[in-house]
Amino acid sequence: MLDLQKRRVRLVLFISGLIILSMTAEKCRQLVGDESSSQSGKFTLLNCFDMGSGSLACSVKEGVKLYIYNIRAAHVEKVRQKAIEMALSEALSQGLSVSAATKQAQQAGAKAAKLATRKAKRIIGPIISSGWDFFEAIYYGGTMTEGFLRGTGTLFGAYMGGFQGEQKLGRVGYLIGSHLGSWVGGRIGLMVYDVVNGVHYLLQFVRTEEDAGYEASPYEGSENYGDSYDL
Repeated sequence: MLDLQKRRVRLVLFISGLIILSMTAEKCRQLVGDESSSQSGKFTLLNCFDMGSGSLACSVKEGVKLYIYNIRAAHVEKVRQKAIEMALSEALSQGLSVSAATKQAQQAGAKAAKLATRKAKRIIGPIISSGWDFFEAIYYGGTMTEGFLRGTGTLFGAYMGGFQGEQKLGRVGYLIGSHLGSWVGGRIGLMVYDVVNGVHYLLQFVRTEEDAGYEASPYEGSENYGDSYDL
């Protein structure tokens, strides 16, 4: 019960933080202007249904990701089944009952799958998604920083989403979590870029105002001095 409450609190905090970040990023985009804000974020989910180049780009991108994720999930499942068969055969040969042998085999299969998950090239799918989003940001006219932050967000989002999804729903959960996590992570990366860009713009603005005030002060002093002299 306590663990469930902690998860709910974490979920609420995550959603609240995401909303605040989204609102802050929107304000920063308005501050710096359309040309200086993130460019690749203009390609939204709605562009995937334009029945044109947007639909084609989304189909290719998601198809490649799904193919890679499916290869990884199939590899882990194959290792798990093989471990179960070997453990079951060994347990039966030792004279254990069918129920006990099955339970032992299931444990061995779960352990083998966990080990295979660590050793397998689990990160290939997220890396491909990350690289794709990086070059997509550059293609749409974004900066290297925008591409880096979007790609980084996609990488961690796909990895964490796939991990959490696999813990809940197994192979299907991994596929769904990886796709959803990569999309959310990429969007968070773009929002972080806009916030950083906005903060940088404000710092430059303040510095410019201070420099302008410093340069104007000698002239103001001379005018005051001249006025007092005339009096």
